Amino acid sequence: MNTLVRSLVVLQFLLVSCSCSNQTKDTTPIVVEPLTDEQLLDQVQKDALKYFWDYAETNSKLARERYHVDDTGNDAHLVTTGGSGFGLMTLLVGIERGYIPREEAVNRLTTALTFLENADRFHGAWSHWIDGTNGHVVPFGADDDGGDIVETSFLCQGLLCVREYFKDGSPAEQSLSLKADNLWKGVEWDWYTKGENVMYWHWSPNFAWIKNFKLEGYNECLITYIMGASSPTHPVSAVAYHEGWARNGSIIHPGIKYDIPVIFNYNGATGNVGPMFWAHYSYLGLDPRGLSDQYANYWTLTQNHAKIMNKFCIANPAGWIGYSENCWGLTASYTRNSDGTTGYSAHQPNNDRGVISPTAALSDFPYTPTESMKALRFFYENADWKSKLIGIAGPYDAFSPHYNWVTKRYLAIDQGTIVPMIENYRSGMLWNLFMQAPEVKTGLQNLGFSSTQHGF
Repeated sequence: MNTLVRSLVVLQFLLVSCSCSNQTKDTTPIVVEPLTDEQLLDQVQKDALKYFWDYAETNSKLARERYHVDDTGNDAHLVTTGGSGFGLMTLLVGIERGYIPREEAVNRLTTALTFLENADRFHGAWSHWIDGTNGHVVPFGADDDGGDIVETSFLCQGLLCVREYFKDGSPAEQSLSLKADNLWKGVEWDWYTKGENVMYWHWSPNFAWIKNFKLEGYNECLITYIMGASSPTHPVSAVAYHEGWARNGSIIHPGIKYDIPVIFNYNGATGNVGPMFWAHYSYLGLDPRGLSDQYANYWTLTQNHAKIMNKFCIANPAGWIGYSENCWGLTASYTRNSDGTTGYSAHQPNNDRGVISPTAALSDFPYTPTESMKALRFFYENADWKSKLIGIAGPYDAFSPHYNWVTKRYLAIDQGTIVPMIENYRSGMLWNLFMQAPEVKTGLQNLGFSSTQHGF
């Protein structure tokens, strides 16, 4: 048989085989089982962690302020102080759950804390933004080129968790723990009172106290007073907490929304609740379970905040397309401007622009686990949205079903609350680390707090 004939015979055999195969092929559609709740929680934690692991600032290994997938408007070396604190806690969860290798994470964290040792500080406080290449301050505004005690408190919340997590570890880990301890003890919290009975947000060597921004409740700054009162080196007095933050008791508000007490006077939203991040930033480490002082039960406060936000989105008084029990959550994030461009806004009931921020519902897991799971499943499993909404580091920062709009952007302060708050729901890990710090217990007691969860 010559070569041509042999080839034709082989080809005919293959055609017959394929024909027979097609006739008997099983056409039953493949069924993909949905992820269990635990698998889905693992997935979103792994995804959000990538922001602080795969997309960290390359020199300092701290958190970049932002990351835009289209690479427009990115500042590759712009480090954010508060977001870096959230990132420290995110990496601890990654280590504990085996998402990232422990030894490599310790090396990265050592690099990050060494960078912070050499970065610009202003009476111990770091600036809001830092140049990741050299540690110098990057002005956050025209007259904001110095210390930011609020951002510093977010960072120190993370530093205390790092200290506690590694304090009994290997020599390298104990050295890392000591670095974290020294950094947090170097902050002059009392300086930021100006000698008054209240804390001030900013101080600049060039503009002094020109911004004159008092920390008065209620907003995201509770942790700043907690850290200040807990400092063994530069403490803030209890009087500053009661007179400044609590406004001599006027922080309390009798308002009720959806039959749920608001409890506090949320700044700028009297009788209603503020953006959801106010129940996140201070509580990544500070455990609200069973936590009380003369003004509130903080577990009730934070739960009520989340429940009111959920019910507001379901009620949807503005009639936005897409709001539902599965698609909800308002907080400060990127937003859609009226001309279709991307801006930034603190979304809340009195500033509802039809924009959902996934971090709001996801970081609410400790407070509203059933409602937050519905949102998580919507973000990851909704046929119309999952391919548009889930990106390289989890859910993008903001989207609007009403306008069929998604911003393919991430912000450290938004992505940074997802992993810690979900982990606090799952295991209480970061709450337990932070609350076991002896100076935190002392500071809370000095302010008049008690905790049934932690035995004081």
